[in-house]
Amino acid sequence: MNVLIIPEDFRKDQYVVAPIVRRMFAEVGKPNANVRVCLDPLMGGISQATKWERIQEVLSRYRMVHVFLLLVDRDGKPGRRESLNNIERQATTELGDGKTLIAENAWQEIEVWALAGQELPPDWKWAAIRAEVHPKEVYFDPFAKGRGLTAEPGEGRTTLGREAAANYNRVRSRCKEDIEELESRLKRWFGES
Repeated sequence: MNVLIIPEDFRKDQYVVAPIVRRMFAEVGKPNANVRVCLDPLMGGISQATKWERIQEVLSRYRMVHVFLLLVDRDGKPGRRESLNNIERQATTELGDGKTLIAENAWQEIEVWALAGQELPPDWKWAAIRAEVHPKEVYFDPFAKGRGLTAEPGEGRTTLGREAAANYNRVRSRCKEDIEELESRLKRWFGES
């Protein structure tokens, strides 16, 4: 099974989404799934990643992929889900049987998934992290800096993404609206396909 993750910008997001999605596929009974991150084309931001023409370009280019995962930041925008639903509907027509595109928006940014797998400072409240519109700047960057990880590829995302994947159950329990939902949707699709 070939899986392609389409992040809004792979340059940093890949270090978080790839290990977590690989672990997710193992959890849903597909441990041998070939999970890759879309490096070409570079979406370069949310406006491009939610533009149907750009997604269609990816679907056309990667015909051997069975599961496309469009993973973007919610950025505090409640309407983000509807735009992702529209892309999913269009992709269903484009892909046909045996293939799917599932889109999910991280609450509020992908970096929160990396934080979800960590032992956090005792004065940090998880509800506040999830509600913060800019958790990357407010929580992730200081956490990565405090761990001395900012010089690595992804500025802390490499280590923190791997650690989050290793603590996947914690990530799933802390991120019910996105990670747990994405996992549930994958299970349903596998049951139907």
